[in-house]
Order: sequence, then C-alpha cells, then structure tokens
Amino acid sequence: MTRTTWSFPNPVHFTTQLEVRIGDINYGGHLGNDKVLSLAQEARVQMLRSMGYSELDVEGPGIIMNEAEIKYVKEAFAGDILTVDLHVGNFSAVGCSIYYNIRIIDKVIAVVRTGIVFYDYNSRKVVRVPSVFQQRFNDNLA
Repeated sequence: MTRTTWSFPNPVHFTTQLEVRIGDINYGGHLGNDKVLSLAQEARVQMLRSMGYSELDVEGPGIIMNEAEIKYVKEAFAGDILTVDLHVGNFSAVGCSIYYNIRIIDKVIAVVRTGIVFYDYNSRKVVRVPSVFQQRFNDNLA
C-alpha cells in the first residue's frame, strides 16, 4: 500500500474538543480505528454548525464525503479529551478537502483527510462549491 504524503496544513480554521466514549473503545482497549472517522464527522458537524450550516445545507446544497484517508499515530483511551483542529482547503469546482488533526494536548493521535463534494439532494446531482463558503476559507475568516 502506498503511503500518503500529505500532512495537516495551516491555518487552523476551527478547533473543538471531544471525549473518547466507552463505545469508542475496541477489544484492544483503545480507540477503535473505525471510530476515528466518526470523531472527524462530529468535529465537521460542529464546525458547520458554528458557521450556521449543516451537512444538508451549506449555502443551499448539502455535502457528501466521497473519500477518506486516516493516518493513525498513537493510542487514545476512554475518557481522554481529544482536541480536533480542522482546516478546509484544496477547493475544486465541486468540492474540497477537510483535514483533521486529532490530538491530546500536543500528542497527535490521528490525522484525517476527507474529500467533500457539494450535492443537491433534490436533483441528486453534484453541484458547484458555493462561492460564499469557499471565500470564508480563502479569506481565513472561518
């Protein structure tokens, strides 16, 4: 398997904290690999909500995640408080990447990149990135 070469970019556009729940723990006694993507989704939803959006309405269209990459770095355990930093960038005509740096203080647990496309749920078609949304990140005003 080819290793990814990306890293978490700057600037940080949003930061939140999430607690590792007992349901996030696998049989190895640590944060399950499948739960990392769920934590990323929760952080993404919180970021969108802070901007007045939801995954179903970002200046009209919704969003769909069309790809995900995760680099697992360290373990996390039940009760750990994770800080999740988000960066939105790499815009195309119809989507962008959202990067997540998941850490405990300065110890990185995982780094995630999700590919997001904008989607009209009524017509069931991919649509252009809303310019207002993109501009918020181009101007670092998020």
